[in-house]
Order: sequence, then structure tokens, then C-alpha cells
Amino acid sequence: MDLMFNSGAKGQGGGTPGSAGDLIKEGRAATFVADVIEASRKTPVIVDFWATWCGPCKQLGPMLEKAVLAAKGAVRMVKIDVDKNQELAGQLRVQSVPTVYAFKDGRPVDAFAGAIPESEIKAFIAKLTGGEAGPSLDDYVAEAKQILAEGDAQTAAGIFQQVLQHDPDNAPAMAGLLRCLMAVGELDQAEAMLTQVTPDMARNAEIQAVKTALELARHAGSVGESAGLRRRLANDPDDHEARFDLALAYYAANETEAAVDELLELYRRNRTWNEEAARKQLVKIFEVLGFAHPLAKSGRSRLSTMMFA
Repeated sequence: MDLMFNSGAKGQGGGTPGSAGDLIKEGRAATFVADVIEASRKTPVIVDFWATWCGPCKQLGPMLEKAVLAAKGAVRMVKIDVDKNQELAGQLRVQSVPTVYAFKDGRPVDAFAGAIPESEIKAFIAKLTGGEAGPSLDDYVAEAKQILAEGDAQTAAGIFQQVLQHDPDNAPAMAGLLRCLMAVGELDQAEAMLTQVTPDMARNAEIQAVKTALELARHAGSVGESAGLRRRLANDPDDHEARFDLALAYYAANETEAAVDELLELYRRNRTWNEEAARKQLVKIFEVLGFAHPLAKSGRSRLSTMMFA
């Protein structure tokens, strides 16, 4: 069953990671109070009144969006199509498009009409925000990683998706999204997405680690139950295949420390078994954990001691 990802927003403004997807949105009369008036009490909102037939709108709109994203959450943007919201445009006395209003604390505080240079857009936003930037996309990615580590793949996936909407080439966000899929058992979907990443993204260390994690997960899923493997080892401690499979079974059950212990014991007993399979598997696990992870650091230290003893 496919996981239906939601943004998992935890609030407006204030730098909460779930709000990343609300930086730029399409608005309408029915949602204007919530999207603009109420939202501006927490974070300034600029409202872009535009029309599909308006040439200058096509020039101004992308520049506005770029400036809003560069502000990193310090300001939000709502786009209003005047042809679909004529009454609202009339209430705000929009006489031509594009017209841009700035709302703060629930009321309009600034405005301009017509396309203006990018430098003036930046100045307009800086004046509105006091020059302060909110959380960066990297901040959102870091928070999503923490949420995933706490076991909430659904919320974390939504945040990673929102980051990728704003920055499709964000490799850490893509790696995070793939890990969310793995966390809920959607290995096929994760592998399919992995095949579609760009060559540059595929070379990213975090993407490479996810690829390794998928390989480990596939291999681990093919071994037998740990109880039967432990019985085999009790009868023959030198049953290297059973010990190797037991390590994979532990890894599949998220008992990574036990998996590392068994692989280290296998390496101690016979380091050359199956073309150094124990060492190679340990290296893969350390890569997935990240080399700064405490278990990876201690495991590498123990492995090095054995290798150079």
C-alpha cells in the first residue's frame, strides 16, 4: 500500500518545518481571511494580483517567488487571479495588474503596481520583514531528519516533499524522502524513485547511503528467522553462514548493534570467509549509519583493531 504523504504542518510561521509548503500558494476570496489576514498576524504576507492575459505579470510573478524563497520563511506569498476573484480585487481597489499588496498584523501596510526590477522587489520585502530571514531549507531538512529519527515517517516525508518542491535538486531532502519510504516498507517505490534521480544527485553521499541501505534491506529480507539461526549457531559456533544471516536478520529487525556484533565476531573467527563478506557488510552498515554515528565509530574501531592485530 502506498504511503499518502502529508506536510504534517505544526503551525504557521515561527520557522516550523511543516510550514515550508505554505511559502507560496494560490489564493481565492473564500480563503483570503485565513491565507492573508490571519496569516499575516504571524508572518508578513505579500499578495500578488495577476491575470493570465497580463504580460508584465508573467515577468513579475517569478521574480516575486524567487525573492520570497530567498527570504527563507520571513515572508509568505499568496497569488490571486483577478479574473476568478473580481469582487475581492474590487474590494482592495485593484485597478490594474500586476498589483502587489503587503499585509502585516492583519492589515495592508504597503503596495505597488506594475512590474518593478528585482532590486526593488528585494527592497520591498526587506522593508516588510526588517531584513530578517527565517529558517533555510537546510533547517527544514534537518528538522525532518529528526522527526524521521523519532519514528514519524509521515510528517517527515511531507516536509521533505515540500523542500523538493522548492528545490528539486536538494539531495539530502530526496535521501530523506527515500528513507521515509523505506521506513514504512515501500522498498519498491523507493527503488523506483532512486532510478529517476539525476546523475549529479546520484553521486551525493546521502543518496549513495540510501542506495546501500536499500541493498542491505533487500538482502536482509531474504534470510531466515533469527531463532532458527541462533539454534544453528548453538550447535555449531563456526557455522559462518548462519552467523552472517543472523546479522542480516538483526539488521532487518532494526537491531543494528546486534548485527554489528555478529559480523565482528564472524570476522574475528574467519576474516576471509566468503571473500571477506563480514567486513564488506560492516562497511555498508557504517555507511548507512553515517561515519559520525556512535555505533559506526565504535564498530570501525573494533574492526580496525582486528584487522591490524
